[in-house]
Amino acid sequence: MTTVRDVADRFIAEHAVLDPVHATMEGVLGHDAEMTDYSPAGVEARTELYKRTLRAVAGADVADDDERRGHALMTERLQTLIDRDEAGESLRALRVLASPAQHVRQVFDLMAHETEQEWETIAARMEQVPAALAGYREALAEGAARGVAAARRQAEAVADQAEVWAGLREAAAFFPHLAASATVGESLARRLDRAASAATDSYAALARYLLDEYAPVALTTDAVGRERYQLATRHYLGATIDLEETYRWGWDELHRIEADMARTADRVQPGATVEQAKHVLETDPARAIEGVDRFRDWMQELMDTTVRELNGRHFDIPEPVQRVEAMIAAPGGAAAMYYTPPAQDFSRPGRTWYPTMGKTSFPLWGEVSIAYHEGVPGHHLQVAQVRYLGQRLSAYQRSTFVSGHGEGWALYAERLMDELGYLDNPDYRLGMLRAQAMRAVRVVVDLGMHLELAIPDDEDFHPGARWTPDLGQAFVDQRSHFSPDFMASELLRYLGTPGQAISYKVGERVWLESRADLQRTLGSRFDLRHFHHEALDFGPLGLDQLRAELAAIGPFPG
Repeated sequence: MTTVRDVADRFIAEHAVLDPVHATMEGVLGHDAEMTDYSPAGVEARTELYKRTLRAVAGADVADDDERRGHALMTERLQTLIDRDEAGESLRALRVLASPAQHVRQVFDLMAHETEQEWETIAARMEQVPAALAGYREALAEGAARGVAAARRQAEAVADQAEVWAGLREAAAFFPHLAASATVGESLARRLDRAASAATDSYAALARYLLDEYAPVALTTDAVGRERYQLATRHYLGATIDLEETYRWGWDELHRIEADMARTADRVQPGATVEQAKHVLETDPARAIEGVDRFRDWMQELMDTTVRELNGRHFDIPEPVQRVEAMIAAPGGAAAMYYTPPAQDFSRPGRTWYPTMGKTSFPLWGEVSIAYHEGVPGHHLQVAQVRYLGQRLSAYQRSTFVSGHGEGWALYAERLMDELGYLDNPDYRLGMLRAQAMRAVRVVVDLGMHLELAIPDDEDFHPGARWTPDLGQAFVDQRSHFSPDFMASELLRYLGTPGQAISYKVGERVWLESRADLQRTLGSRFDLRHFHHEALDFGPLGLDQLRAELAAIGPFPG
């Protein structure tokens, strides 16, 4: 008898061979010395694995509810991956976030580098960077030849990133800096230096290719249109949504949040507008931390304290999951903070990564809720909990991330911490609302720009106009309450990754509505701690499946 778990575990083992970079990122052990083949042949091999596995899971036996959920997850995820590959999306995977251009560099952030053997592993993978980027260029060229190209704006922006990592901008070249940090024997040090030099040259070559050859044939428009956008939302949400209804809801959410921000600004400083309150919070030295190292230490202490206080009261946090590390991200990437999961055996902890963007002073009002989002009870608690359930969940369930489910949970976690009283300080509550407003802005501009929708006639921002990237930039600068340099990076991200930006608020909507439905049904029998325990133990799910599973939670204790 072949069970769903058998098929799922075999898939992860086979996929790790075909995509070892993804394996490292997901904490799958044994492939850190290898590099992914990003060429058309590599893409085709992975697509064939998806098809073969989809057929296998269709005929597999389902042993229990965990396998039933895993069966539905694999079926939905694999079919979406196949559809995306057959639409040519893997041949134009060029964007400022989460494309091979970034993965090849960022995977080295996750590799152990203490022992001589670990540096040998790094050297082996680093030696394969030139071939990986050459295969990636081959895939981009194949896509362009088929009329399946990315946007010129993304090509130029990724070229900028590649130049940073190649040391052609102000920052030091990434790979030589990494190699120089190794305390190893002379022979290995020379090997690392050679590999670092070749990897650096390959990023410089990628930048030249993108600017000189790819950008001239890339798409001049950023909007992807309805068909590509709907496919993207299936990928990021695990659901098919009404795009126009979601667009209208995004506006409604933004107005609701802005009204709450105005009330909270008055608590920060009586009589202050939101902008006046922000000025106080950004300029008061007593509300900031000076120095990158001190800020990292503050972030670590905040996450450690949160784990201690939530455990046993609002969540049951297993001992291995209680460890999460605060890290400072290397220059050159996107501006947003992000999370990387622990290894499957917890030999590598979960980590939050903060890009400083050159800053050395850190006003704290906006950082608390972001730490809750990326760390605990957000991404770390959700993802690491699934890692911990290795005896229950398949390797596929432990290695899969559905953005609507995961980012929705993390945004829900920010709201939850407000409900639990952790954001009673109006400074930090305004920071949480600012993050919420920015996520609502994302829904409006992401749908608006990619579908070229009209701005409602009753809005005071260019009523009746059709969205363009220029209008999008003006809108996010005006309504997100984040700095213009950060929002410029964010807008590039939205334009290059259609559908991902809406997954936060759309996912949070499902979590909140499902919880409210259960509370109405169960009344006093509803138990929040039990709800969280059951929901997190489901593992990752598409939003359609998540809503159905949450509706069936029970029985509650007592």
